[in-house]
Amino acid sequence: MPAPVPFAEIIRSDFVEGHHYGSVVSLAADGAVGWSIGDVDSAILPRSSTKPVQALAMVILGLDLPPDLLALACASHSGEHFHQEGVRRILTVAGLDESALGNIEDHPFGAAEREEALRRGEPKTRLAMNCSGKHAAMLATCVAAGWPLEGYLDPTHPLQEAVQEVFEACTGEAAYVTVDGCGAPALSTSLTGLARAFATIATAVDGPAARVAAAMRSHPEHVSGTTRDEVALHRAVPGLIGKLGAEAVYAVALPDGRAWALKTDDGGDRARPVVMAAALLRDGVGELDGVDAAALRATGESPIHGGGRRVGEIRALL
Repeated sequence: MPAPVPFAEIIRSDFVEGHHYGSVVSLAADGAVGWSIGDVDSAILPRSSTKPVQALAMVILGLDLPPDLLALACASHSGEHFHQEGVRRILTVAGLDESALGNIEDHPFGAAEREEALRRGEPKTRLAMNCSGKHAAMLATCVAAGWPLEGYLDPTHPLQEAVQEVFEACTGEAAYVTVDGCGAPALSTSLTGLARAFATIATAVDGPAARVAAAMRSHPEHVSGTTRDEVALHRAVPGLIGKLGAEAVYAVALPDGRAWALKTDDGGDRARPVVMAAALLRDGVGELDGVDAAALRATGESPIHGGGRRVGEIRALL
């Protein structure tokens, strides 16, 4: 991203202490760019923001899961008990167990869950790692398609080749392929391409894309966790689908076709929900029927404290 710009400022007692640099794009319902700041055309790695599109590819390939588990296939989950049990359920459907997972071992992603695991002295596991739902779904897809489980993370495996084909069709861009943190292929696109892919899923009225969207909408706590800002945004804006990615990527879309995608250049996550809430409010989402505008604004609150009290905030520059 050669041209990120200041898109959030750090305010302490009315003093601008610093800035977060990044880029944001807003797509109109017809797919045209409504507005943007920074660089929204150069390739980025959306990281886990790609997961709903990967899940779409898996459903096309024959993955058949109930909505809660399909939502978990889209997740960077917190590692709460129901997340880990859900991954076990996906594996059981495929006749597999935790040993089949190819993702790395880790402690839970959620802060409270990680702290509790560390307090108990629990080891890192593949099940607790936040991408385990996606990996379990990939394995289940291989079983459904009759493909070998060995090498399922290799970019040349038929699963990953099919996922890349669907991803490129949804983004409208050719993808550079590298390795994500969990070991799965990571695919590149621009912020505009990422927003386009989310709009494709959010506007679907039937078929595999509609199944993915319905799963995310009905089970947002499976996509993230019970206390995360993502689930709060889903609940504040009915019909929205959204997903964060590592290095502070965030994409959301509405059933009317509007979509937004952003990235903080330095990967710092604290400005991510601030800027997204501001982008949605700029485009009038807070005024839509059924939207809890106060709850939407709250997802973008990031207070700065001094001496144990609030003295400032992270403020979006949109």
